[in-house]
Amino acid sequence: MSWIQEVEVEQADDKLKPIYDDLLKSRGKIANILKVHSLHPEALKAHLDLYMTIMFGKSGLSRKERECIAVVVSRADNCEYCVNHHAESLSRYIRDESLLEQIKQDYSKAQIPERLMSICNYAHKLTTQPGKQQEKDLVQLKTFDLSDKDLLDITLIVAYFNFVNRIALGLGVAFSSEELTGYKDEPSQ
Repeated sequence: MSWIQEVEVEQADDKLKPIYDDLLKSRGKIANILKVHSLHPEALKAHLDLYMTIMFGKSGLSRKERECIAVVVSRADNCEYCVNHHAESLSRYIRDESLLEQIKQDYSKAQIPERLMSICNYAHKLTTQPGKQQEKDLVQLKTFDLSDKDLLDITLIVAYFNFVNRIALGLGVAFSSEELTGYKDEPSQ
């Protein structure tokens, strides 16, 4: 649900129906952030392709690291929709409720591994001070055995979540506890 018209599954046309069908088959339901694209099926397909590539594709980044980036960027952007959705995904990798809550509220105070903290610091800085990035920020990340491809992946995930946060915030995409949960298992890497 959002502030604009959305096409329900039953009303999907020939362009949208296959996309909805694939989502229902693979995830069991359609997230509101995807349904908000329903008036533009081509954009929905491109959005999904990018998301699946950066969040589930082959990478030196773990799923936990990717979901932490999503939560950190979304918190910096004050996007409750994405904070909550990706904290739900992150809960598959962090079983400690208090640690998960700390990451949701202020990752910088969380007791997380140094590599993950450095990744989160980079994500936060790129989100809140994009013009202040310097080569030394990447050099520091490389000390944690991150390749140039991994650095690209981190940056793509940060950029993606800044993009999707603005879709959610700009169009009033809402969530409920029912909408946050109940998805089929995540695709494997």
